[in-house]
Amino acid sequence: MTEQGKKSLSNAEKQQRYRDRQKQSGRKELRGYLTPEALICYEEIQAKTQWNDSLLLSNAIRLMYAAHKLGQIGLLNGWLNDHKK
Repeated sequence: MTEQGKKSLSNAEKQQRYRDRQKQSGRKELRGYLTPEALICYEEIQAKTQWNDSLLLSNAIRLMYAAHKLGQIGLLNGWLNDHKK
């Protein structure tokens, strides 16, 4: 088939293909809304690290998991509350 005979993909089809490739590589999409406090933290971390949203979220969850495994969730949550973050 020539290039002229190929059907162009719509944006929705391109997005679906992208999501399918991500799933095949073992990735999972997470969605949510940030509180105003979390948004301030997000903006500061993003500016300092230059991480994209995917990397920032993945690392945040991994760090939270490490804190959980080390029994530090209460300590960290207390610090966040004390500092209104």
